[in-house]
Amino acid sequence: MHKKPTVLGAQNALQVLSTVVQETPLQYNKRLSDALSASIFLKREDQQQVRSFKIRGAFNKINALDPKELEKGIVCASAGNHAQGFAFSCNQLRITGIVYMPIPTPNQKVEQVKMFGGSYVSIVLVGDTYDDSQQAALAHCKKDGLAFVHPFDDVDVIEGQATIAIELIEQAKTPLDYVFVPIGGGGLISGILTVFKALSPQTKIIGVEPLGAPSMKISLENKKNTRLQKIDKFVDGAAVQQVGNLSFEICKKHLDACITVDEGRICQEILDLYNKEGIVAEPAGALAIAAMDQYASEIKGKQVAAILCGGNNDITRTPEIEERALLYAQLKHYFIVRFPQRAGALKDFVTHVLGPDDDITHFEFSKKTNQHFAPAVVGVVLKSEADFVPLMERMKTQGFFGEYLNDKPNLFDFLKN
Repeated sequence: MHKKPTVLGAQNALQVLSTVVQETPLQYNKRLSDALSASIFLKREDQQQVRSFKIRGAFNKINALDPKELEKGIVCASAGNHAQGFAFSCNQLRITGIVYMPIPTPNQKVEQVKMFGGSYVSIVLVGDTYDDSQQAALAHCKKDGLAFVHPFDDVDVIEGQATIAIELIEQAKTPLDYVFVPIGGGGLISGILTVFKALSPQTKIIGVEPLGAPSMKISLENKKNTRLQKIDKFVDGAAVQQVGNLSFEICKKHLDACITVDEGRICQEILDLYNKEGIVAEPAGALAIAAMDQYASEIKGKQVAAILCGGNNDITRTPEIEERALLYAQLKHYFIVRFPQRAGALKDFVTHVLGPDDDITHFEFSKKTNQHFAPAVVGVVLKSEADFVPLMERMKTQGFFGEYLNDKPNLFDFLKN
């Protein structure tokens, strides 16, 4: 029988972490509270020194390892935040560590790992996903007999993350009715459930995954831990092909609901948090917050917390975040426009097809397939969602319409190429 995380283990972890981890604020959010007619609080784990909650689990696990294991050096695999917690812990405890990271990891996270780890940590970039880098890390551990510090499927890691729940219960002036928790591999949600189901069983815990990586939701529906063959890696801190076995068993037993959020809605929330509150949230950090409006009727008048789990957002991703938010809000549309091969065709399109508030933000001629028409991929931003149908009608009436591209599943990859 495998050891399971306990409240006592979480309380012990709180003592272990007392010198390295911040007790992050539980902050009232007026915008969300007004919008949802509830008392909404954000648990600001983005304010940790490493800008995410992952320091809790990583330090607690490393601290629990045998001194002989620490002497040989330790290994982890991570899409970024666990790596930073791991690197910080190695530096603090003066332990040699190796971090395996997927190649698409945002550069900002790679640089942060280097900074926190200093001379104690080296980085290996390998594979496209967390799962690829984990396989490489485990192979290294097996070959050299080194300890692997798992980012989520580990009792000590889960008990480290569970310290957030102890803080939440202590910080909430009125008992919480709902807590919205992001799910990647499941370490955080498992820790939250371990503590809340023992100390505040009336609180409903809602797990939230990105629409493009719903590994826990699918597993719960299948009643077995299921590996997804394909995932959308945009929410890099929560894009995992398979959740932890331990986490799956805890969620199967205790989780009140598991829901998904469209990546575009997450992007909209990232922009709102930044523009309205000055909060920098990464996609996984905004994940749980972006889901709350799905529960608008249930949480009305209630005490609600959402865990803002990280703020390691790479600023170079901002154009993509804005793009996804506009597409989700149905304010940006892509078309293949067929321009007649005659003088003045582009001018006619601008004058007679575009509305007074429509704006072309993307224009690229594609391969010519007809001697009478020159097709182009055109992106148009609208002022209002209601402007879309009239735009389509004018395009068709004037003979410019070729194809509508927004509903193509590979639109985003297509535009990046």
